[in-house]
Amino acid sequence: MTTAGPDELVIRRPDDWHVHLRDGPMLALAADQTARQFARAIVMPNLVPPVTTMAAAGAYRDRILAALPPERDFTPLMTAYLTDTIDPDEVAEGFARGFFTACKLYPAGATTNSDAGVTDVAMIHPVLERMQAIGMPLLVHGEVVSEDVDVFDREAVFIERVLTPLLSDFPNLKVVLEHITTSDAVQFVESSSANLAATITAHHLHMDRNDLFRGGLRPHAYCLPVAKRREHKGALRRAATSGNPKFFLGTDTAPHPKADKEADCGCAGIFSAPVALESYVRVFEEEDALDRFEAFASEFGPAFYGLPLNGSRVLLRRTAMTVPDLITRQDEQVVPFHAGETLGWKFEGVL
Repeated sequence: MTTAGPDELVIRRPDDWHVHLRDGPMLALAADQTARQFARAIVMPNLVPPVTTMAAAGAYRDRILAALPPERDFTPLMTAYLTDTIDPDEVAEGFARGFFTACKLYPAGATTNSDAGVTDVAMIHPVLERMQAIGMPLLVHGEVVSEDVDVFDREAVFIERVLTPLLSDFPNLKVVLEHITTSDAVQFVESSSANLAATITAHHLHMDRNDLFRGGLRPHAYCLPVAKRREHKGALRRAATSGNPKFFLGTDTAPHPKADKEADCGCAGIFSAPVALESYVRVFEEEDALDRFEAFASEFGPAFYGLPLNGSRVLLRRTAMTVPDLITRQDEQVVPFHAGETLGWKFEGVL
């Protein structure tokens, strides 16, 4: 890490290893906010219809790049949405030809646009075998959706019922357990082989489940997986700031229009992209671990994916920054993470 003084932080330009850039009218807003800070991002495939083919991935990548202002230097890394019937040959060829960087496993019904997801992991064993053989990472939304499982226990039960046998069946498969929320997940990742890593969001480092109900129901604090108890948040903060290369940055930024968040049966998702680095840096400063931030944000992710480090750097300055109540672009209005709060660091740009 390079520091340019006590009130400045200069680090290698980071990547975001989990984003939802959406499509249609929301795409330009979401993509631009991510590309401001990050050089590359793993783009989630849960569109309607989902991204399951090379053609769909290529077309979506083209739409992302076309939506960005010309000054943005950004590489979207596309993923394939696993279904019960996805073609292993399509997945393998897509990886070989650079259409896919990874595959995403959504248990059917687990989150936004996941109804076409996997109903039983046994259905995708042929795909997982191919992925293991070619070194293609599997990205996992780690929750079960059975009615008999409490929503706050979904991650721990997933680890027990699904992930443990999956790793046993495919010991050489590279797996990222995404947006972890519990001490159970932290301990499982720490005790597993080097083939298992995890992403940690900024919002799960700041929020526990009390924040969902602080002063009333808070729809803009609702995400999936939901925030857990305070002790779980503490475990995440310790993992993120530990210097353990198995944990790295993935915002899971997921914008929804303000009206859709505040509606009956409002949408799950937190739009953290506008203040992603500022939010993470605040945690690392609070945990007295600023010297470990660059590795978490800029080094551990590329190392796990086998990609080169970025050559450029970014500057953050220690200064008060008030987060706007709304991010607006054309007809889209989205409430960002930390809306109305004052943060102690500000992203100043790419050097």
